[in-house]
Amino acid sequence: MIMTANKFIYRIWFLQRNNLVQILLRQRSFSFKKCYSMCSENVKEYETPIENIRNFSIIAHVDHGKSTLADRLLELTGAITKNSGEQILDKLQVERERGITVKAQTASLNYTYKGTEYLLNLIDTPGHVDFSAEVHRSLAPCQGVILVIDANDGVQAQTVANFHLAVKFNLVVIPVINKIDLKNANPTKVINQLETLFNIKESNVLKVSAKLGTGVPKVLDAIVERIPPPDACRDKPFRALIFDSWYDKYKGTILLIYVKEGFLNLKQQITSMYTEKSYTIKKLSLLRPSEEDVNKLFAGQIGCISCNMRSPKEAVIGDTLHLKNDVVEPLLGFKSPKPMVFSGVYPIDKSQFEAMRAAIEKLTLNDSSVSVTLESSVALGQGWRIGFLGLLHLEVFMQRLDQEYGTQSVVTTPSVTYKAKIIGKKNIKKYKSDIITFSNPADFPDPQIVEEFYEPMVLGTIIVPTEYMGAVTSLCLEKRGIQRLTKSIDFNRTMFQYVLPLNEIIIDLHDTLKRITSGYGTFDYEDYGYEPTNITKLNIALNGNIVEEFSVILHISKVRKTSREICEKLVDILPRQLFEIVVQAIVKGKVLARETLKPYRKNVTAKLGGGDITRKMKLLAQQSAGKKKMKMAATISIPRETFINLLKK
Repeated sequence: MIMTANKFIYRIWFLQRNNLVQILLRQRSFSFKKCYSMCSENVKEYETPIENIRNFSIIAHVDHGKSTLADRLLELTGAITKNSGEQILDKLQVERERGITVKAQTASLNYTYKGTEYLLNLIDTPGHVDFSAEVHRSLAPCQGVILVIDANDGVQAQTVANFHLAVKFNLVVIPVINKIDLKNANPTKVINQLETLFNIKESNVLKVSAKLGTGVPKVLDAIVERIPPPDACRDKPFRALIFDSWYDKYKGTILLIYVKEGFLNLKQQITSMYTEKSYTIKKLSLLRPSEEDVNKLFAGQIGCISCNMRSPKEAVIGDTLHLKNDVVEPLLGFKSPKPMVFSGVYPIDKSQFEAMRAAIEKLTLNDSSVSVTLESSVALGQGWRIGFLGLLHLEVFMQRLDQEYGTQSVVTTPSVTYKAKIIGKKNIKKYKSDIITFSNPADFPDPQIVEEFYEPMVLGTIIVPTEYMGAVTSLCLEKRGIQRLTKSIDFNRTMFQYVLPLNEIIIDLHDTLKRITSGYGTFDYEDYGYEPTNITKLNIALNGNIVEEFSVILHISKVRKTSREICEKLVDILPRQLFEIVVQAIVKGKVLARETLKPYRKNVTAKLGGGDITRKMKLLAQQSAGKKKMKMAATISIPRETFINLLKK
């Protein structure tokens, strides 16, 4: 009976492989080691010739149809069934709620072209500028890209940035005009824009409707015909590039790698070139798009490995893996963009610190573009200073912390990283360098020892209809922008390039641009280095005592307006006390704005009724003296809700 049951199990192997070990163990005829061996023998092995492999990404502006096109490619290659759902590769809850891609996803597809079977490794990337790090590392293992452009909207700011990024990586670009089924679609206009901006000829452009599937088979053919196979070699020792990672609560840390040379077997030992730690391969798989276990990964392929990596910090994006005891050269990886926006993040309840710490560690494994350092605050307790690529990146990160790990947090006002040049030998010795960096107002150096301040700048690209040129120009000048380029894309659209201070654009530039252009304006930016600036620290004092958590760093031209706004808002949200609270905005010892929060006042004369006026005056004088004494001796209690409300827009 036992052997019969085992034969039956082998017959249903491919349908219920994940449950095989458990079933065999229940039969009590095999040890766990034997079961594992039997499982491994039945895992598939795909040794596709290198010349039949194509690695490519899909890049585009926001909402131009990347994920929809990816769905059609998955359906045509048989990876998923038709009508299995929209945006299969958008797996996160935040992606489905916001309707945007925030995390690059990979799928290995089989496609037969002219009788030959090809392995197509697809990487679907985000479109928003705040997730440019996902695009950067997704292009590292690729040899080509599909550049998707909306037939109605045409070339947008992120389209320009993505094209130049692909050229920088020396990738083959396949331009695809999507949404040709729309009523107002104008592919001819878009083709003219592509020729004007990128010198792309009409003969190289494909026209598709990803929603209906029209023209999508030609995209698959173009991938095979135009994109070259990977520059890989299977005769050399194993080397692979880590270009993504994530945490699974059942499997632990999972690494997504591109195998550049050699091959990798189960149970082999690999070493990280960055950490110099060694691991034993426990599981190998391809994403199709769900995981499919394999025995080997070969050069040219993209796959997942599980190797009992104990700490998420050991998974370094851009690291090179090699076999233990082999001596190899590191692969030329990529540099992740540096975080540009910093905020303090604190748990709502101080008792949740450890839970939030574990959640942040797991989430940063999935999003390596953020930087995390410990920070403490008198008012908010222990927390972290976290760096992001932009404000949307910050919002999505905090939303994922809440949805995926159930941790709620307080987020301080976003800031950028400034630099200061220190003068004086004693001061330089104290700071260990004549150039210091800081993003927290609490670390703002004494202006008397600073020769010059520097602030980060960006080169912003804005594309708008020509009728909004005046409004956009006024907005950029208000944000202290300097115009670098104005170029007409077609008869109705213009492209601007402005050098802008990063601090001016991180909060509301994108929303304001959409509002003044009726939603037609698009914005993208790239790092433009540091330039000298005139910044200062704005302190907020309550009854003469400075509250460091309310302090902000801003340009001198914005000081008076911001001072009034903060003081007025604090008067509205601070809880009233039994004594008067004076709210002051102070810069370099000078009070620029002041508001007064009136105290609670008991009617001490109510019990007198009528009588001599001097009796009432005496009681009022006693009350006034008591409140003055209380104001001098009392400590103002500021609840955490006040900090949260001040940070809300």
